[in-house]
Amino acid sequence: MSQSFDVIAIGAGPGGYIAAIRAAQLGFKVACIDEWKSPSGGPAPGGTCTNVGCIPSKALLQSSEHFDHANHHFADHGISTGKVTMDVAKMVGRKDAVVKQNNDGILYLFKKNKITFFHGRGSFVKAVEGGYEIQVNGDKPEALVGKQIIVATGSTARALPGVPFDEENVLSNDGALRLATVPKTLVLIGSGVIGLEMGSVWRRLGSDVTILEGLHTFLGAVDEQIAKEAKKAFDKQGLKIELGVKVGDVKRGKKGVSVAYTNAKGEALTLGADKLIVSIGRVPNTIGLNAEAVGLQLDERGAIVVDAECKTNLPGVWAVGDVVRGPMLAHKAEEEGVAVAERIAGQHGHVNFNTIPWVIYTSPEIAWVGRTEQQLKADGVAYKAGTFPFLANGRARALGDTTGMVKFLADATTDEILGVHIVGPMASELIAEAVVAMEFKASAEDIARICHAHPSLSEATKEAALAVDKRTLNF
Repeated sequence: MSQSFDVIAIGAGPGGYIAAIRAAQLGFKVACIDEWKSPSGGPAPGGTCTNVGCIPSKALLQSSEHFDHANHHFADHGISTGKVTMDVAKMVGRKDAVVKQNNDGILYLFKKNKITFFHGRGSFVKAVEGGYEIQVNGDKPEALVGKQIIVATGSTARALPGVPFDEENVLSNDGALRLATVPKTLVLIGSGVIGLEMGSVWRRLGSDVTILEGLHTFLGAVDEQIAKEAKKAFDKQGLKIELGVKVGDVKRGKKGVSVAYTNAKGEALTLGADKLIVSIGRVPNTIGLNAEAVGLQLDERGAIVVDAECKTNLPGVWAVGDVVRGPMLAHKAEEEGVAVAERIAGQHGHVNFNTIPWVIYTSPEIAWVGRTEQQLKADGVAYKAGTFPFLANGRARALGDTTGMVKFLADATTDEILGVHIVGPMASELIAEAVVAMEFKASAEDIARICHAHPSLSEATKEAALAVDKRTLNF
């Protein structure tokens, strides 16, 4: 006998579990299906973000940053530590504990909101009267019927053609987070978010890290001025970043991996390393969904085709997060999940793609929202720009971290904020003020007139807004 639900979310990553919670808050009978397993074989909801993405990477970044500070910066504060060593197994164990806390937290939220959780892979069986039959394949197979289905199956790491991940020598983000020892040499292909964050972790712990990037520009999606500032900082730290590279053969051997490539000058080179991390993007995860059974439309990338409201071509079937168009960001998935649940309830859920913040959690952190200067130039938009360096910020000096700047871009006529870009300490937190300002169509003058606490890093935001009108007070 099938169990019936008003709403079934397939996938318990940020999009799926948040959609399920919001739907339950709105009074629906809700189920959520997820197949992630903990090391013990139990349920591990949270998707890629919680298990092998956002959360574990931030745990390792924090541990490696502490190690780096102890080795290179504590002495500046008068702190003597002697020789500092890293117990990698303990660091990874702490990371795993953080992940488990998040897994358990989601299971608690399901119970709190009276959501029925099923551990296994969810797939379509057929359309039935009033909804769809969904099969759960796991330790305990189940047949469910849902009136409304929200697909939130996320994405998987893209492998190099002909070079599958073995998670021993050729690593995805998953294997990169589970290294048991610090590799002496590490090569990363791709200088995006994952490449830079993982490169930063293992560089701090002692690896000789080289990043190979196919594009001739560094962080092409980032404001050019901010990207240049970040590149200078990474070069100073010892991250070797080669741009304009064409990767050739990748060979695995007893001593690691060798990567043949042609550099930007056209020279043929080979680089050997203990480990290779491939971070060249991600692909929508629709394998095993059995989309063809109900005629669910996919595009050429395997992503589920949706309209602006996340509706698929099937009535009562929605899709959110990495499995659809748009940026592959956990918080984007969450916002879409909330919006879909509200639309199912007849409300007007809304996601503003223009104010979704982006963050790279390196040191310095990089964060931005809105358009870049190069985009505004390409679109022919008349704008004003203002920058303020953390070098002139009192709190940054006290922290001992003055790298970077805050940059404002505002409409030349109306002064409306069009983009805010930050490279520097706590950029991931500072960007929130810019998101709020842009949501409310604020002007640079609005931010410049707001009192910011002193001393604080947020004063750099105020000063950058003042710089739009060429009237900074502290620089």
